[in-house]
Amino acid sequence: MKKNVGKQDKTIRLVLAMIIALLVYMEVVTDTVAIVLLIVAVVLGLTSFLNFCPLYSVFGINTCKIKE
Repeated sequence: MKKNVGKQDKTIRLVLAMIIALLVYMEVVTDTVAIVLLIVAVVLGLTSFLNFCPLYSVFGINTCKIKE
């Protein structure tokens, strides 16, 4: 997998994942919405840690400044 997620993009993804997790934990969102948001948070976290976003590959987007 070629890296296509940059540092700033990675930070934004992690912050959004933490906010979503906090909203679910504090029961601000519940039921089906909570499950969907948790899945989104997991995907954001995984793409952040892997430095790879499959959707970016499909659309040809690359926010990573370092070329491999």
